Amino acid sequence: MSILFSWWSHYLFKRMSNVGQQMLSGALSGFATTVCLQPFDLVKTRMQQGDGKIQLKRNELILSTTRNVIIERGLAGLWRGTAASLIRNVPGVALYMTSVTQLRSIMATSPYFAAVRVHTGNGKNSSVLPTLTNTGNLLAGATMRVGVGFLLNPFSVVKAQFESNMYAYQSVTGALISITRQGPSELLRGFLASALRDAPYAGLFIVFYEGIKRETYSIFPTTSSGHAAVIHSSSAASAGAIATLATHPFDVIKTKIQVRSEDRYHGLWRTVRTIWQQRGITGYFDGASLRLSRKVLSSAIGWAVYEGYLMFVRTRMIH
Repeated sequence: MSILFSWWSHYLFKRMSNVGQQMLSGALSGFATTVCLQPFDLVKTRMQQGDGKIQLKRNELILSTTRNVIIERGLAGLWRGTAASLIRNVPGVALYMTSVTQLRSIMATSPYFAAVRVHTGNGKNSSVLPTLTNTGNLLAGATMRVGVGFLLNPFSVVKAQFESNMYAYQSVTGALISITRQGPSELLRGFLASALRDAPYAGLFIVFYEGIKRETYSIFPTTSSGHAAVIHSSSAASAGAIATLATHPFDVIKTKIQVRSEDRYHGLWRTVRTIWQQRGITGYFDGASLRLSRKVLSSAIGWAVYEGYLMFVRTRMIH
């Protein structure tokens, strides 16, 4: 009995230790990407918040929006809303990356989802993540992304409204109190559009990330941790680009629901219809180049930091 208890205690300690490492790695990843890439988010939100037809071409609109922000608030104005983004993204990325890794570890024990890990040269420099089939990766990514998105949706609303110039919030706390006073439903505003964006994005991202990484490893076996980091970054950037373009219309819809107060933007289908009537199909791709740039960079930075830290910890434990 004592042997069984000792084994169980060791197993729990190891599991909790892994979770702690994954949480810290995810938090570092979320912090790095948020601070570096906040200007992309802010300008994208300003572009998507508009109502009616847009006269300027997309490239001109990006430059005009950026210039207006700098004129109004200085260069630091491009980082407005960083505090709200950090509150949303640091725990969000930490929770998502940890939960998806834990879920994939559980699913990897099932013959329905487990995939055979292909030998990639120097084993200590290859991926530390569980290996699943495409179906397993799709389900794991989509499920965890929606779950984390639901928990943190109130901060997504605060983030969007803080980045917009349609609100004069002075602090994140003040914004959260103001939104809460409008009713609890306001805290979940735009969640359906977010779920329709995030579930396929996360699922597609992991499928393509693991697929591209696996094929790259088979062609170029890793020889060092630096080589592995390059593979992780390029795989994540490529996967991020594909998943972003496929899900961008729901990002536009989400922003308008969370930022606009007119009745025509209350609810998913009303917003879809309004955008179609005002702008046609092009209206669903406002800010696509900015989101694409941000997602590619955040995927490259985020997953490189996440796997890089876990590989560093694993190497230290081995030695």
